[in-house]
Amino acid sequence: MIESGARPKFMSLDHLYSHLTVKTNAKLVLLVLDGLGDIATQENGYLTPLEAATTPNLDRLAKAGAQGRMIPVAPGITPGSGPGHLGLFGYDPLEYQVGRGVIEALGLGLELKAGDIAARANFCTLNAQGIVTDRRAGRIETKITEDLCALLSRKIKKAGTAEVIIKPGKGHRFVVIFRGKGLEGPLTDADPNREGLPVPKVQPTNKKSAKQKKTAAVIADFTRQALAVLAGKKPANGFLLRGIAHQPHIPIFEERYGLKPACLAVYPMYKGLAQLVGMTKIEGPQTIAEQFQRCVAEYDNYNYFFIHYKYTDMHGEDGNFAAKKKAIEDFDAALPILLQKRPDVLAITGDHSTPCALKGHSWHPQPVLLVSACAGWDKLERFTETGANSGSLGLFEAKYLIRLMQANARMFDKFGA
Repeated sequence: MIESGARPKFMSLDHLYSHLTVKTNAKLVLLVLDGLGDIATQENGYLTPLEAATTPNLDRLAKAGAQGRMIPVAPGITPGSGPGHLGLFGYDPLEYQVGRGVIEALGLGLELKAGDIAARANFCTLNAQGIVTDRRAGRIETKITEDLCALLSRKIKKAGTAEVIIKPGKGHRFVVIFRGKGLEGPLTDADPNREGLPVPKVQPTNKKSAKQKKTAAVIADFTRQALAVLAGKKPANGFLLRGIAHQPHIPIFEERYGLKPACLAVYPMYKGLAQLVGMTKIEGPQTIAEQFQRCVAEYDNYNYFFIHYKYTDMHGEDGNFAAKKKAIEDFDAALPILLQKRPDVLAITGDHSTPCALKGHSWHPQPVLLVSACAGWDKLERFTETGANSGSLGLFEAKYLIRLMQANARMFDKFGA
């Protein structure tokens, strides 16, 4: 009974989940087809790539699972990959905001020190007037990026008072770290986010912060030096910087959920996201079939696996409907390798939607399929956006997916009498 005048004590929702968590031996697997969601257009017979794809293995899972749609951040907000994945891991993307540079740097195996500023970069093509004509420089091969990064590293050791560290990633992507005293993020992006515009200057997000102003000046000096080095290179004669920030503190996944997690991803950014929350990065596999094979081999060592598949997003950004459809079919063809182990809870979804018609991320809720012994059968014939609209999971925020997975793993005690 609450005494007169006393205020009742309410625990946070995360605290309640932790309070109710019980230990089990269940195995949970999250499969993320990056940018999976899409929209139907007349041009493609009012089908999405997921609906048009031939997916016999996903179809079999759909018949024994529950479907729904997920809002990655909030209605109408288009997420980046960072917020999209943090939501899938159960971290409110509005509460835990992480710069893409930090994520990419961690994924490439770089160790960030206190005060380091990391930026995710990619080579681009500029015309004579400094206008971006190709944001990805024709998706140059990794070897070209490695050579260009080596050249920049030889020519640029410092920017302002800061040490400069450059490391290539995959394709046209690379990372720049600025290491020195008195630096602070986050800063605005040096990326117009579309062709036909000049590259904007980096600006402080807090106009009163002397440290952010200093960091912006350091990056301006780096930009001046780097553009001089790249002048005349084709097609990569410029670069874009995004997610310029320092590393924040984020609660560890295992402590938060009582699950020992592992990550199987090919691209550095997604490895970085996993490492940021304390997942073990399992290195080596390069194809989805190899990722599934490695998951089977490591199955007894972990009880939560995050497996990332990039190519649905890549082809969506290119506006290539046929290629995105084929990527989904390739994923489906490899699924039987993983299904040898029959995880107790299997969730298949995207981190956001990347409609081919829009050639970029969008706010459209992504479809999700949840399979377990107690997920409930929606009796749907296929896993599609249309089917997901009528599924029993309904429409919910992505940050609750991990909690639904835990519930289906029987990891929660009853709440209340």
